[in-house]
Amino acid sequence: MTDTALTPSRSSLNPFSGLFSGTVGPVIVVVAAILAIWYIAAVALNTPFQEELYKRADLTDVPISQLVTDTLAQERPVLPAPHQVIVEIWNTTVEKKITSKRSLVYHSGITLSSTLLGFLIGTTLGILLAVGIVHSQVLDKSLMPWVISSQTIPILAIAPMIIVVLNAVGISGLLPKAMISTYLSFFPVTVGMVKGLRSPEIMHMDLMHTYSASRLQTFWKLRLPYAVPYLFTSMKIGMAASLVGAIVGELPTGAVAGLGARLLAGSYYGQTVQIWSALIMAAILAGTLVALIGLLETLTLKRMGMVR
Repeated sequence: MTDTALTPSRSSLNPFSGLFSGTVGPVIVVVAAILAIWYIAAVALNTPFQEELYKRADLTDVPISQLVTDTLAQERPVLPAPHQVIVEIWNTTVEKKITSKRSLVYHSGITLSSTLLGFLIGTTLGILLAVGIVHSQVLDKSLMPWVISSQTIPILAIAPMIIVVLNAVGISGLLPKAMISTYLSFFPVTVGMVKGLRSPEIMHMDLMHTYSASRLQTFWKLRLPYAVPYLFTSMKIGMAASLVGAIVGELPTGAVAGLGARLLAGSYYGQTVQIWSALIMAAILAGTLVALIGLLETLTLKRMGMVR
């Protein structure tokens, strides 16, 4: 028996080596660092107001531990602590009925409906534009610059215009907000699909010409399979952008439901904990939607034989 066999490996000596060799360990470290920075920032930003409260109450020589505790328990802090946001999310999700207008689940459902509708329209429009741009030089030279330049207009400037115009023609409710989501989500899908449809190698295109394949056959048998990974990547970006569009679309309408409405109500009444809970809920919703697209991507690519 050799000495190498008797010598324990580094991974067995260090129980954390396996954890940090993957993605779980680094993610835990990053999350812990974010929480630490968040708590430090909360104490620093909330301290001036807390010291003012002590002065009004004629309290002096307050221990630092008490100061820190009080800054992290303010009712309307400048920056709420993470545990305050978590408690607010718990109270407005688990402790409230889904049908309650104080439930974050209810408001998330309102925002989700316009997000999905806008994403569906934007993805369909993006795919159609990409197909037209790839197969027509006229559309490539005339339409593509307009597609790119459309994203230079700030969404906060164009959102009220879309709402006003659609309301003027009698269209209100879900569709105007979905159109703003469409405006943000179609661009990444268009650009990604154009890149994907143009990604086949020249030798493969020549081979299709050798087989006398039609444009339609080349599209279905060669261009589209090449473009599928690009499509899913652009859909992930488009989904996140669609959610942002749905929230922005709720702001100029004075909506009373949706995550955007929660943000507005929180800003009106100085409820920073409510604002941050809506923001975190939006982040969770976006992460969930993107993860579902990633799962669909994995299943699709496996079905196509592109991944094992």
